[in-house]
Amino acid sequence: MRLSDASVAIRPRTAWEAMDLGVLMAREHRWLLMSSWALVSLPVFALLTVLLWESPLAAVLLFWWLKPAFDRLPLYILSKALFGETPSVKQAVRHWPRLLKSQLLVSLTWRRLSLSRSFVLPVSQLEGLGGQARQHRLGVLLQRNAGAARWLTIIGMHLEIGLWLGCMALFYLFIPEQVERDWDWQRLALATSSQWLWLGHLGNAFYALILVFWEPIYVACGFSLYLNRRTVLEAWDLELVFRRLRQRLGSVATLLLLAVGLMLQASPQVMADESSSQSQLSTPAASQSIKTLLALPPFKNPETVTRYRFGEDQPAAKGTAHGDGKLPGWLQALLDHLNSNTFKHVGQGLEILLWSLLIGGLALLGWHYRDGLHAFVSRRAISQSRVTKPAPTQLFGLELGIETLPEDIASAAEQLWPTQPRQALSLLYRGLLSHLLHDYNIALKTADTEGQVLERVHQLQQPQLLVFSNELTRHWQNLAYGHRLPPLAAQQKLCSEWRALFNSDAAQ
Repeated sequence: MRLSDASVAIRPRTAWEAMDLGVLMAREHRWLLMSSWALVSLPVFALLTVLLWESPLAAVLLFWWLKPAFDRLPLYILSKALFGETPSVKQAVRHWPRLLKSQLLVSLTWRRLSLSRSFVLPVSQLEGLGGQARQHRLGVLLQRNAGAARWLTIIGMHLEIGLWLGCMALFYLFIPEQVERDWDWQRLALATSSQWLWLGHLGNAFYALILVFWEPIYVACGFSLYLNRRTVLEAWDLELVFRRLRQRLGSVATLLLLAVGLMLQASPQVMADESSSQSQLSTPAASQSIKTLLALPPFKNPETVTRYRFGEDQPAAKGTAHGDGKLPGWLQALLDHLNSNTFKHVGQGLEILLWSLLIGGLALLGWHYRDGLHAFVSRRAISQSRVTKPAPTQLFGLELGIETLPEDIASAAEQLWPTQPRQALSLLYRGLLSHLLHDYNIALKTADTEGQVLERVHQLQQPQLLVFSNELTRHWQNLAYGHRLPPLAAQQKLCSEWRALFNSDAAQ
């Protein structure tokens, strides 16, 4: 890799500026990237569609899961094009199977859902690192630009969804108006799932075409973030400056050497005097100055490291038995693992798991006791409504005040049945609502319907009152909305049940 051959300006950039550079790189090689991606991914998509024709969702999910395998091809093309070795479409497609040999399984399993996937892919593919070496490398790279890489993935997910919805809407707009007018929407809604397979596979095809356009841009942005991070870490821009200086000074280096030689021959005495004066310098003072300089950055960077250990790490004395003052090998290995970066990630995962269990347990506990909590909240709401909201004086246009009702409602209703049956039934229903409101303390509202009143009666858990309320409400609705009078037997029954419920309570 020769930095001087790079086709872009090598300099430190901000994370978002680096991603802008990735978009420009993808635009410059857009036809090569899009055509190579299409030649590799679309045949796989077609094969999955044929094999999973009865399950379009499974086909598109499997195709989406294989994206890391396809992402290796755009990264290969961009890494070659960066240094002036842009391959052709044929060369890139032929080279793609070789790119799948390295760490393909892990990239499709536990690394598949990594939000920094585009940023860390060059570590495995271009640097060829794996195992512990890869972890150490990622620990350095992810100190910066990791957040931007995650945001790149999140924004990319939303962009894919938005483009897919746009394609489906565009397809609907291109349907001829005559065809749309002839559609029977009720028949379409009741169609079987097999008759909708074409629509599912059509949506999958739109998604595959969207990836032809978007996925090379996503890989290019991650690659530019990786290049920017290496530029900062390895000072590529300074290296290029020094190389340019060396090239500029190469033409005059011979003249400079000749001039220095003439100066040395002309002033040997001066150099001798300088050497004698340097020999007279204080050696301890020079040593102390050197030590002080070496103790400061960038020669020395002290840092605090936290680790697990037992007691003081003292070497065992000579002649002592094995194990005296020294930890067993298995315990020392365990402590080394606890101090490693791997255990740090495991600890973070366990912490997330424990918090998830705690939140899930609290949610399960609340769900288990939901009835009690609902009753408690309902009682509080009822009590507060009693304090803050006055009882309504009218419901359904009926006066509910106690002073507007006769003392013996059943006798008054019996007198009204022969001549004014509507007023008789209205009197019974008004009396029922008034008793519910004032005697049973039910919080009725002016906007309540007959059904909602019956629901509140049901909450009282009084079967006899509930049966009477249902029957009286049914006859009231038949008369109010259907103009059907209750039969004579029902009239007598309503009055007798009224006396059994309310006159007995008044006598007591």
